[in-house]
Amino acid sequence: MLYILALLIGVIAGLRAMTAPAAVAWGVYLGWLPVTGTWASFVGHWAAVGIFTILAIVELVADQLPSTPSRKVPQQFGTRIIVGALCGAVIGTTAGATIGGLIAGAIGAVIGTLGGAEARARLAAAFGKDPPAAFVEDAVAIIGGLLIVAGVA
Repeated sequence: MLYILALLIGVIAGLRAMTAPAAVAWGVYLGWLPVTGTWASFVGHWAAVGIFTILAIVELVADQLPSTPSRKVPQQFGTRIIVGALCGAVIGTTAGATIGGLIAGAIGAVIGTLGGAEARARLAAAFGKDPPAAFVEDAVAIIGGLLIVAGVA
């Protein structure tokens, strides 16, 4: 189950790169992810929670701008894989499976990036415009991230 949750938080990173670490940071901060005394405990520091939350909000706004590059360009794709791996590693650390979580998170990020782009394109086509599809993707990322993190507890 742990690897599935790590994979799923990676998928969230593929959808919204900063929503996944914000959800994980809140999970650690609230004690849902027991990583106290490990390398991952820094994620739950109030400063990290604040920074990741602000970055997630900025990303949600920036995603609506027409000048925002595709999530599939190398910089965006690479960031999502790294963030997914980090978030998966934090979840894996809760059960002493840091490397397994890291790998699952990275794989999930690839799935989320490619699958999310395809799903959003189809939703945008169905709606006839992109903003409603983006809002659906935002909701899936936010709610999904929180449910995944709460599922570890």
